Amino acid sequence: MDFERQRRALAEALASEGLLKSEAVRRAFLKVPRELFVWPGMENEAYADMPLPLGDTGQTISAPHMVVIMLDALMSKPGDKVLEVGSGSGYNAALLAELVAPDGKGEGRVITLERIPDLARFAADNIAKAGYSSVVKVVQCDGTMGYPKGEVDVYDRIIVTAAAPRVPLALKKQLKVNGTMLVPLGSMGYQDLMRIRRITSSRFTEENLGGCVFVPLVGEDGY
Repeated sequence: MDFERQRRALAEALASEGLLKSEAVRRAFLKVPRELFVWPGMENEAYADMPLPLGDTGQTISAPHMVVIMLDALMSKPGDKVLEVGSGSGYNAALLAELVAPDGKGEGRVITLERIPDLARFAADNIAKAGYSSVVKVVQCDGTMGYPKGEVDVYDRIIVTAAAPRVPLALKKQLKVNGTMLVPLGSMGYQDLMRIRRITSSRFTEENLGGCVFVPLVGEDGY
């Protein structure tokens, strides 16, 4: 399969639909080989614009259109420290790495949290194969509690890739002032993608970016 050609074609399709807007996100999308991050045996489906199952874990790798929508809305920039809750296969973390440390250069870092041990190992292996281990750290833990647990004002950006019943308190505390968080909020069948900005130590704003459907965020402060 000519994966590079498929990657370019999907990028062009997403751009023509008005979904792939940012030049930085486009560059990252074209750079990261999604075929390395799908479940073994599903490589030929890597550039289908739909979610794909991650084995029998009950989790998925999100559809490419939702991935680029979220990355565009997160507005990460070089040098940012980003927390991702829900590593999945590691694909989104690799894209974030290209956004915060293009070509592996600079001070940007990505911490990605995964509660399922097998998926945490899968994500770490994929990130290593794709060459992002120097920028991305995979941690197996309850992502609703943040990382490191109990610390505050840690991250410029936080992205939650699972549906939450509410914004986990620990994540709000770990977002820096002037930082941005994306989290799907709602029931387990339908959510609204919310962009949350921390204006001061105690003041946050919320913006509804539209409907979405994600697997549930499981943990002490989730489902």
